[in-house]
Amino acid sequence: MKPSTRPANPCFSSGPTAKRPGWSPGVLEGALVGRSHRSKAGRARIQEVIDRSRALLGVPDDYYLGIVPASDTGAMEMAMWSLLGARGVDALAWESFGQGWVTDITKQLKLSDARVLATDYGKLPDLAQVDWDRDVVFAWNGTTSGVRVPGADWIADDRRGLALCDATSAVFAMDVPIAKLDVVTYSWQKVLGGEAQHGVLILSPRAVERLETYTPAWPLPKIFRMTKSGKFMEAIFHADTINTPSMLVVEDGLDGLKWAEGLGGLPGLIQRSEANLAAVAAWVERTPWVDFLAEDPATRSCTSICLKIIDPWFAELSAEERPAAAKKIASLLEGEGVAYDVAPYREAPPGIRIWGGATVERSDLEALFPWLDWAYAEVKGS
Repeated sequence: MKPSTRPANPCFSSGPTAKRPGWSPGVLEGALVGRSHRSKAGRARIQEVIDRSRALLGVPDDYYLGIVPASDTGAMEMAMWSLLGARGVDALAWESFGQGWVTDITKQLKLSDARVLATDYGKLPDLAQVDWDRDVVFAWNGTTSGVRVPGADWIADDRRGLALCDATSAVFAMDVPIAKLDVVTYSWQKVLGGEAQHGVLILSPRAVERLETYTPAWPLPKIFRMTKSGKFMEAIFHADTINTPSMLVVEDGLDGLKWAEGLGGLPGLIQRSEANLAAVAAWVERTPWVDFLAEDPATRSCTSICLKIIDPWFAELSAEERPAAAKKIASLLEGEGVAYDVAPYREAPPGIRIWGGATVERSDLEALFPWLDWAYAEVKGS
């Protein structure tokens, strides 16, 4: 039997994610459309986003936070192409995005002293093997595997290398101690439910020092350049963006930040995300056909919650049939209008991926679970 209760908001995509509760296009009415981002009003609006972001995340006073092109990907590329090469690099990968940074390091930048610490979906590499005399590139949370690092104790305070962290599906939902990192990148389209396009880049004083004392061997395109005549271009991190931002997207980002402040700031956002993970965990505990992809409970993501199907029936399907069955589950849910975009990432193991960030209401997850059981039974019985 089909369940009778439906989620009020069926958006469970892992990016762009569900808009905040109560959002409507009306929140964009004050956007400075038709105005220059270089105008006094335009700069003030961009600076407000920067200031509110700094306050919410607890960014240290001597760190820089700026809005950069091309979402989290652009922010990470900007950092890697500008900073790497001065030292050897340890690159960590346990899902597709981490592997993408490995590809850049080894095949595009072609760094000769690059060590890759990689493992399968569902696991973390041995973090004890990381050498902090080297630069280290990693994602705090694996968006396509649902595996996050278990805190920051493994990050050396006396490191000589830089810690470059892709934190796009972690910030605003997890305790990411920015003071222990040198580069942090993210986009608004994850935990805040913002629109896509722009990224955020946070730099420590040590990262700025690297920019001013090291010149990469390769040419840098304009949108990657953070120095001029050997000096750090600090204005980029004070509303003087490299290229033209969308003032609609800026307004939407500002709306998300104000909503987060109304929840009590970062603690409130973390509480909502962890409550969503707890709801999923309770359902998984009582559901025999599904389990977390993350093997260690301490590494389970509270945002991109990835699940695997453990029913013996599913294991007996062929390698081609399993992904097709998982896609059919997602398709049934979408067809019913109860869950959009819950298929796993194309390179991840077949299963289900549910966004549990702060913009998702726990009540919507509770309403979704019976539908997941229904869709699985339909596919298994077909």
